[in-house]
Amino acid sequence: MAILSEADYLSARKQRITLTKTQTATSVAAQPHTLWDRTGNPAAGALAIGNTANGLVPSDATTGAPTINDFAAGAEGYLTSVIFGSTVACRLELFDRLFHVGSINLNSLATTTLTAQPSFASRVTLYDPITDTSAADYKGLRIFVEINAAVSATATTVSVSYTSQDGTSGRSTGATASLSGFVTGRLVELPLQAGDTGVQRIDSVTVGGVVATTGTVNIVVARPLWYGRIRSANDGDAHGWAQIGLQQIFQDSCLWLVCAADSTSTGVPELLVEIASK
Repeated sequence: MAILSEADYLSARKQRITLTKTQTATSVAAQPHTLWDRTGNPAAGALAIGNTANGLVPSDATTGAPTINDFAAGAEGYLTSVIFGSTVACRLELFDRLFHVGSINLNSLATTTLTAQPSFASRVTLYDPITDTSAADYKGLRIFVEINAAVSATATTVSVSYTSQDGTSGRSTGATASLSGFVTGRLVELPLQAGDTGVQRIDSVTVGGVVATTGTVNIVVARPLWYGRIRSANDGDAHGWAQIGLQQIFQDSCLWLVCAADSTSTGVPELLVEIASK
């Protein structure tokens, strides 16, 4: 059963999950930075994904993601509250990390073609209250390059070929700008081809430009769940279900925190996330 009203919310089963990253990272001011590998609660995940043949679908059982308790049989889960703060002024974003592949080495100009990619359709099968049905909806999904080993001072680029939200293959993000000197943990969002609004599958990853002497990357597909702005150090705020928009959460969602700090440190962010299910 879906949560469609305040009465539904009040009667729903609720669980609260804490995300606190106690290990800071050196970042680039105003640029997004992954917190996947930072220690805290949950424990640090590995930036070295360990699979470049077909990629992996991470879940709440993957190290780096908080555990989500099972919902009651037939229940739908929703993100209904986020209480948040940080020791630095920043922008925080919470995603469901749907797919990742890596580490892809930048030391040769080559294309890594994926085969037998696992599907993440179950994590985008969203309930539509108008039609009272659920269907896979790939719209709004985003593609990131995640730097997992710092890139040398070389004008290396990365591009991705993907299958669009409607199942059209051979779509391309185009190449990034130069990744020269990009630090470990930095994220670069790849734009979708004109006319596309989402992605079903990553098909290949191409390293272009100038060969790097050091540097490896992951490619990540993620569904955005929440965004919050912390205006000054040691500040915070609280967003309820009306502000969040009742984003759907699944029992195996892989919650992934990203920080774009105003300064060059990601600081110590803390989120208290409420998930309601009914």
